[in-house]
Amino acid sequence: MARGRSASYEDQREMILAQAAQLFARRGYSATSMNQVAEGCGLSKATLYHYYKDKYSLLLSIADDHVSRLTAIIEDEESLKLKGEARLRHLIRRIVEEYAHAQDAHRVLTDDVKFLSDEDRQRVLDKERQVVAGFARALVETRKGDAAEHMAKPLTMLLFGMINWMFTWMKPDGALDYDAMGPIVADLFLGGVDNVKAPAPAAGAAKPATRRSTRAA
Repeated sequence: MARGRSASYEDQREMILAQAAQLFARRGYSATSMNQVAEGCGLSKATLYHYYKDKYSLLLSIADDHVSRLTAIIEDEESLKLKGEARLRHLIRRIVEEYAHAQDAHRVLTDDVKFLSDEDRQRVLDKERQVVAGFARALVETRKGDAAEHMAKPLTMLLFGMINWMFTWMKPDGALDYDAMGPIVADLFLGGVDNVKAPAPAAGAAKPATRRSTRAA
């Protein structure tokens, strides 16, 4: 009987994917070589090839793993008993939280999915559609009237327009973190600007400067 892979193997695999995602996000998929990935991981090229046969397999794993985690969140949320606005708020918080730990992977998915083969790209896009459909179903529960289902997908895409691009302007050491942004996104989307509540300052947080760039959040 074949031996199963050790936990250290999976840890090493995840480390390689994280480093490759960071390089692809910063340099671009086309401009990054396997030599650079190996160097960034502190591995020999031979060891890197033990885990991934080529750069394409890295790209596919980054994109597919990312959307698979998102679809798993949708499936898990639909197994819970939350309904209506409570369900949507909880779903937004979890997706924003996931993005906080996958900024590089999300940028790769956004910029580099075009380098996948038609078949692989379609599989990734199908999973993205599952995520959109899950949000749309949650949105239907929050709306009243005959237009609920008709507007569910457009509203979902507007919601993702807020969430998907947070990684382009949020800074790790900024005044707002992803824990704070989840409720803000939900407040803005569900109730408008007047309904947004400022998050309580974290304990020991420094007082914000009087003037800040819009990229400092």
